[in-house]
Amino acid sequence: MKSGTGIVKDILSDCMEELTHSERQVASILLTDYPVAGMQSITALADIANVSTPTVVRLAKKLGFDGFSKMQEALREEVAAQIKKPVSKHDSWISDSSKEHISHQFADAVAANLRHTLDRLDQNKFDKVAELLGDTSRRIFLVGGRITRSNADYFFNHLQIIRPKVTLLSESSNVWPQYILDMDENSIIVIFDIRRYEKDLQKLANLVNERGCTIVLFTDQWGSPIGKHTEYTFKSLVEVPSSLDSTMAITFIIEALLAQVQNQSWESSRDRIENLEEMFGVTKLFRNFNK
Repeated sequence: MKSGTGIVKDILSDCMEELTHSERQVASILLTDYPVAGMQSITALADIANVSTPTVVRLAKKLGFDGFSKMQEALREEVAAQIKKPVSKHDSWISDSSKEHISHQFADAVAANLRHTLDRLDQNKFDKVAELLGDTSRRIFLVGGRITRSNADYFFNHLQIIRPKVTLLSESSNVWPQYILDMDENSIIVIFDIRRYEKDLQKLANLVNERGCTIVLFTDQWGSPIGKHTEYTFKSLVEVPSSLDSTMAITFIIEALLAQVQNQSWESSRDRIENLEEMFGVTKLFRNFNK
């Protein structure tokens, strides 16, 4: 039995093994067209899943909700949270704020985000993604949105130190087709997309999916629509006491992946890093090379 808190999609996925065949039919419909399928009437959902309405009620209760209406209420809250504007976020935070200093409030929120993100991290998928990113026969492309471009840039800079064939897509979506020309089934594209999900990134995901690229998605707890195109999705909590979202939990996964990629291919990584250090010495880019 699961608690009726958290993201309904995650609770559904966690409960799958506990469900009966009929309940799994309903769960499958909900996950396929999430969250829209769960917003319709209980009768309509039961008809689509070819089950009885009591089956839908039993599923909601197995997920930890008092009934189907309570599960729908949770879905509506999720949708509202996804589209919440920065001003609304700030007003909500101000009304709920405690007497603690903002630095402590923020630290507590980030710590909770990190713990929850780590608890839900699929280690097998993490290891598989690290293996894919460490395969130097594959080309890697990275792209982020208005807020997450800095995450893509950070990941790009560090991956490029470790291995070759890494490309950061331009900020301008108008030139993305030029990058897509070089993508195929041996390519990996890492996409960052958090709430107020960006249409340009969704269009890009559609195009690269058609070319057979492997998509690795970094998103928030609700999940970008791009997730339907990839089996490798990393979800991180992003809410903090601010009108802005925090990407610190996303950065945590990035740095852990970088460490794993480097560790599993240390010999080649070390040679590349040593060559880079020699170049820094020649160019005297850093102060310790000035002597």
